[in-house]
Amino acid sequence: MNVQQAWQNGWFENAKHLPSPNVGQRPPGTKLRLVVLHSISLPPGEFSNGCIEQLFTNTLDWDAHPYFQQIRGTEVSSHFVIARSGELTQFVSIHERAWHAGQSSWCGTNNCNDFSIGIELEGLEGGSFEPYQYNTLSALSAALLKVLPDIEGFAGHEHIAPGRKRDPGSGFEWQRLAVLLGADANQLSWPIPIQK
Repeated sequence: MNVQQAWQNGWFENAKHLPSPNVGQRPPGTKLRLVVLHSISLPPGEFSNGCIEQLFTNTLDWDAHPYFQQIRGTEVSSHFVIARSGELTQFVSIHERAWHAGQSSWCGTNNCNDFSIGIELEGLEGGSFEPYQYNTLSALSAALLKVLPDIEGFAGHEHIAPGRKRDPGSGFEWQRLAVLLGADANQLSWPIPIQK
């Protein structure tokens, strides 16, 4: 499959598509340079209940769980979510700006939403992730690198918003991702540098 076949208007063929209303335009001429990894579960520690999809599509019932009162009215999105099963869902075209990073900075540039792709891994901050998720993340990352030649690295939300965010956290195996991406795990640092 060539790049044009895998991507149609910024939507990945191998993902389930659930368009989010929480999108914006990227600044003109912006090069996409970064992939940001997050972790998410709603409520925290609960999986596979549809709540992430509902949050990102503004359909979450805020009264369905006491925790939801803490995030009531939140409007967020990410380009992709990888479920514990490895299932991949896309919410925002890679050509558009998803609302995933918030106040953030990377390599001296603020507002990472402008120039990044957001990938959420279903999981608890600091917890471990499933082999299926790493496999899907690897395949998605390879596909992104083919279509976005300016990507320079991968970083966690914790790296671009230190002190404010701590995800994906200590349970995420950066070395495992580096190996899957073909990087040298012995020289791994975040963000994972992409060899050109």
